[in-house]
Amino acid sequence: MDDSQIIAACKKQNRSAQKALYELYAPKMMTVCLRYCHNDETARDLLHDGFLQVFTQIGSYSGKGSFEGWLRKIFVNVALENYRQEKKRYDFLNDYEKDESYILDVPEDDFEVGDIPREELLNVIHQMPEGYRTVFNLVIFEDVSHKDIATMLGISENASRSQYFRAKAYFQKKVQSMLKKNYL
Repeated sequence: MDDSQIIAACKKQNRSAQKALYELYAPKMMTVCLRYCHNDETARDLLHDGFLQVFTQIGSYSGKGSFEGWLRKIFVNVALENYRQEKKRYDFLNDYEKDESYILDVPEDDFEVGDIPREELLNVIHQMPEGYRTVFNLVIFEDVSHKDIATMLGISENASRSQYFRAKAYFQKKVQSMLKKNYL
């Protein structure tokens, strides 16, 4: 079966088609989940929740645009909802929103990562504090504006910019350290 046949069968709640869809897209969506959370267990939970939403909402997929893009949007939204729930518990961004004196204009340039394996780069992202990681992922991988991030996360635009600036500095410092180790 090709993608369109699998999608059509999933709309009819065909279990074997749902399994085929899962097997086809789970690895890519797991990567999305891992970028937004701090451990494999949480990522697996997000993957599960995301596919539950996919199978519940697949009837709303019109066939226009990329199906993988439609899936990605669901998984990013599931990850962001998880983030918002955790944020309510920990409320770790409040201090950043109060002090805006450190906001800098950050240029949107490419990161130099050399030949560092993808898994190691993903590990650097995992090590970031949650606020940094979430904003970094939204800017770098999802191409979301700071204005939209502010709305999504319930923070100020300046807090979003600050989190991105700090995440970018964190990422660059770690990558530079890794590159030095590889070339010495």
